[in-house]
Amino acid sequence: MPQRPEDIEIQSVILGKDMPLPLDCGTSISSFNMAYCTYGTLNAEKSNAILVCHALTGDQFAASRQPVTRKSGWWEAMIGAGKVLDTEKYFIVCSNVLGGCMGTTGPKDIDPKTGEPYGLKFPIITIGDMVRAQARLQDYLEIDSWFSVIGGSMGGMQTLQWASAYPERCFSAIPIACAPRHSAQNIAFHEVGRQAVMADPNWQGGDYYASDNKPTAGLAVARMAAHVTYLSEAALHRKFGRNLQDRDNLTYGFDADFQVESYLRYQGINFVDRFDANSYLYITRAMDYFDLAQDHGGSLSKAFDNTKTRFCSVSFSSDWLFPTSENRDIVHALIAAAANVSFVEVETDKGHDAFLLETPELFKTVQGFLKSTAKSRGLTT
Repeated sequence: MPQRPEDIEIQSVILGKDMPLPLDCGTSISSFNMAYCTYGTLNAEKSNAILVCHALTGDQFAASRQPVTRKSGWWEAMIGAGKVLDTEKYFIVCSNVLGGCMGTTGPKDIDPKTGEPYGLKFPIITIGDMVRAQARLQDYLEIDSWFSVIGGSMGGMQTLQWASAYPERCFSAIPIACAPRHSAQNIAFHEVGRQAVMADPNWQGGDYYASDNKPTAGLAVARMAAHVTYLSEAALHRKFGRNLQDRDNLTYGFDADFQVESYLRYQGINFVDRFDANSYLYITRAMDYFDLAQDHGGSLSKAFDNTKTRFCSVSFSSDWLFPTSENRDIVHALIAAAANVSFVEVETDKGHDAFLLETPELFKTVQGFLKSTAKSRGLTT
């Protein structure tokens, strides 16, 4: 019988007890907690495991009820019995990233050296650090090689990092709606969000954990600004246009006259209930620092030298946050590295968030790739 979302066990493990995790900033972290969820059953050969990497505001509850909001998992469109990531065929693992706020060690957790929350004393982390921590989880699960690593947006960045840093541990990789580096435009959007958080008086220099007042207003504004970038102009127009919110006439004031205003306020308010403001600062910074080419002497193709990993890269025609041109940079580098790669640009007006929505062409692409890759793996599906 397929698992129901409410039946999924929330799991966690303390890693790095005997061997601290080295971080790109030059320090290390030991005895850190890694929270994760699993879906499906690992086969005897441990060859059917798929790692799902979440995006900036995601978490490990990809296909199970989020315990704070009680909402369905953020990728239930993809994960489940009979779905693209079929839990009757595959063993799905999704972990909360290092620096997160849903169980994996991050700024809100206790620093063992002081007995107080880390706050801004938490070390700066990178996408590389997130993947290095996930590799420790892979070791703990005793899975030698992921059948596939998949993710969209920041999850796509982690997927690329996996394929570059651990090609022998990653049989196939499916980076979706991402880029090999964060653009100046995206860094700028993130800086607006961070400044909104830090301008909130309740942020208190990052030391707000003991206070009854949290920087919810600043974090809500950051979420509102970011959410606009996840949608396309066509999607916004189709969904909202200039429709008024619960009124027939303009108020000539600053209430949410328009539906789109009300929608963004709703997104902001709901976000602050489940996300930590400092984690938002840290994770956006990790995305800003991501640049695979720079990490390999300025050559993106060198990041994938001699790789045996099979790739399927997917972009969306209306995604202006991570446009198709940036996804093609990935594909060109893989071709230069003589990698096995396929590429699909999905025609849609849903914008960047298309990877989270019912997008049939995405489903068909990933399902076909996994079926083909399973044959190469010798995996019975």
